[in-house]
Amino acid sequence: MSWRKIPMKFPGTCIICNEKIEVNEMGLWAKGLGVKHEKCSQIKELRCAVCNGPAGCKNCEFQDNCDIENVSPLCICKKCSEEKNSYDSYQKSIKKKFPLLNLNPRN
Repeated sequence: MSWRKIPMKFPGTCIICNEKIEVNEMGLWAKGLGVKHEKCSQIKELRCAVCNGPAGCKNCEFQDNCDIENVSPLCICKKCSEEKNSYDSYQKSIKKKFPLLNLNPRN
């Protein structure tokens, strides 16, 4: 999937920084992935979905297979992943950042 540079016809939210992209602002769009700021496309390390710190891309076990340009911002850093109840923390954070996902709690 490739990113297309487009002037925004509707307001959107950047999938990298979670900030607004206004109408007529230039953004990058990919079908099924969403939109992001041009400046955010230059980022070479993702943020942790839980603590918003660096996700640790340089030390990630999936670094050789990961395409940061096309991956969604749903990574978790090693520190957060090793904490007690890390899945619950991750799920709460994702629900807050992406309310449209409408995730149901575990049974």
